[in-house]
Amino acid sequence: MPEATTVRTTTSVQLAADYFHGYAVVGLLGAVGVIFVAVAFGAGRLLRPVVPTPEKLLTYECGVDPVGEGWAHTQVRYYVYAFLYVIFAVDSIFLFPWATVFAAPGFGAATLVEMFIFLGFLAVGLLYAWKKGVLEWT
Repeated sequence: MPEATTVRTTTSVQLAADYFHGYAVVGLLGAVGVIFVAVAFGAGRLLRPVVPTPEKLLTYECGVDPVGEGWAHTQVRYYVYAFLYVIFAVDSIFLFPWATVFAAPGFGAATLVEMFIFLGFLAVGLLYAWKKGVLEWT
């Protein structure tokens, strides 16, 4: 009877050791990466010359002396267009795997229904943006 318990305990210990070995490798690589970055930043801080002058501390704008305030008004609508583009571009990526699965035998009807549901969500999002007036270029 003690042999079965010993074998079971040894097997459990071996399984736990194998399980945590993968995490130990990832943790070690993470620690080495953090140390590498810390050493690089520390060396940069120690080796760089530090001679601040008023001219060096001045804001630089493509060779032109800055004029006026540091704050400028920007139109949010450009970001909204970019955001909508990213949303629909990323969503359209899902159409390619769908076309591949749709061609496989046995997935036709279910895949078609799922894709129309997905396209419906996209259409609702586009309709919402249109109703909010986001797509108006003024």
